[in-house]
Amino acid sequence: MGAIAWRNIKDKNPNVSGHFGTTDPIYLIFYLSSYLYIYLSIYLIHPSIHPSIIHLSNLSIYLTYLSSIDLSIYLIYSIYYLSILSIYLSIYLSIYLSIYLSIYLSIYLSIYLPTYLPIQLSICLSIYLSIYLSIYLSIYLSIYLSIYLSIYLSIYLSCLLFACLYYHILSDYRY
Repeated sequence: MGAIAWRNIKDKNPNVSGHFGTTDPIYLIFYLSSYLYIYLSIYLIHPSIHPSIIHLSNLSIYLTYLSSIDLSIYLIYSIYYLSILSIYLSIYLSIYLSIYLSIYLSIYLSIYLPTYLPIQLSICLSIYLSIYLSIYLSIYLSIYLSIYLSIYLSIYLSCLLFACLYYHILSDYRY
């Protein structure tokens, strides 16, 4: 919610910049949620405002839910592009693997099949086996590669996102 409003403000006025020098809503949400957490925790500890503790805790819970919903919407949007990237890479790798496997299997079968079978039969079998095995293996490997790439890229990008957020928070508190 807040990130969408922030993005609309940024689109209308290009001179507006975020706290970390970027308009990426994840930094804004993280900064606002940490700021609200610190601010509300200080006021919850303060002894003169005990009657409003329930009100502040409800407000804190509401703002945390609001920021987490906005952050989850943004991350789902990012995961959409990540899935497209993993599908593209798996298709590219399956095409590459099918070409590579067909060449490799045709050479391998053309060398070893004539020792056991007649030449006519070995040529036919080497061609057909190399084509069918390469297609089968490329389909089989592309499925596993797409699953592996999607898991690997999601873990890698989430760790990278955490490291960037941690670095920006540390650099913000140093200065």
